Amino acid sequence: MATTTTSSAIRTVPRPRRRMSAARRRDWRDGLLLTSPFIIGVLFLWVGPMLYSLFLLTQDWDLITPPKFIGLGNFVRLWNDPLVAKSLGNTAYYTFIGVPLQLIVAFGLALLLNQNVRGLPIYRTIYYLPSITPAVAFAVVWIQILNPEFGVLNNLLAIVGIQPIKWLFDPTWAKPAFILMSLWLVGFQMIIFLAGLQGVPKELHEAAAIDGANTWSRFWNVTLPIISPVLFFNLVIGIIGSFQIFTGSFIITKGGPQDSTLFVVLYIYRNAFEYFKMGYAVTLSWLLFLIIMIFTAIQFFFANRWVYYEGKV
Repeated sequence: MATTTTSSAIRTVPRPRRRMSAARRRDWRDGLLLTSPFIIGVLFLWVGPMLYSLFLLTQDWDLITPPKFIGLGNFVRLWNDPLVAKSLGNTAYYTFIGVPLQLIVAFGLALLLNQNVRGLPIYRTIYYLPSITPAVAFAVVWIQILNPEFGVLNNLLAIVGIQPIKWLFDPTWAKPAFILMSLWLVGFQMIIFLAGLQGVPKELHEAAAIDGANTWSRFWNVTLPIISPVLFFNLVIGIIGSFQIFTGSFIITKGGPQDSTLFVVLYIYRNAFEYFKMGYAVTLSWLLFLIIMIFTAIQFFFANRWVYYEGKV
């Protein structure tokens, strides 16, 4: 009986805590010191405003007078505001038509630039440069290109007998015009695709060719599965970015004609800094955030069905 009591007492004795060594404490101190600008920036410029926006969901604030509690007033207004559905519809149109076209064009350019031809670095630079063009310069160039009277695009269409189109002045053609403009900015996606293509092992193509696979079979059964993670990345980033389209509509059309290019972020901007309805703008922002999160979650849910990761069982 005494032996049992002694062994039980031994088992209940707490183990001494290991003290952190001086070198490890120094590493922690240096790491926190070097990352402190980023941590402080995230806390004060991202987490802080995001938490404050939760407070503004129930407030009416014009940026001048103190916030006034209105309960669910912002949500009621959101439900009854016809421009919310209009802006969401415009954004959805731009996203679900524009993003697939952007991926096709970017992937096609990456395939062309993955060939072993002379002057390849020059071609890659030329195709990538438009994606880093300043927004104002981009807008000025495309205003000239899409001008209904002397624009370059209408002049080219006239050669094949197509009548001039009032691109940015016609509600029917305004959103297609923005999709067309977005194809000029696929340089980032093109570079990502190009990196993925260069990571496809040549041995797999050679083995498939020995087995009798033609060019299309090798592309479909070897290249596409290998670069599917790259395609998935560009798809997710493309949809997130397209839901946040703002600069072009703000500079070029101001949401017109007839609100045909009134995208969600532009409508948020109007409510916040033109109508001074900051509480309502925050409500719209959270709606957009939830929509983006839902679509991103859907993409990740279906990713396992078509995205191939090397080494995944």
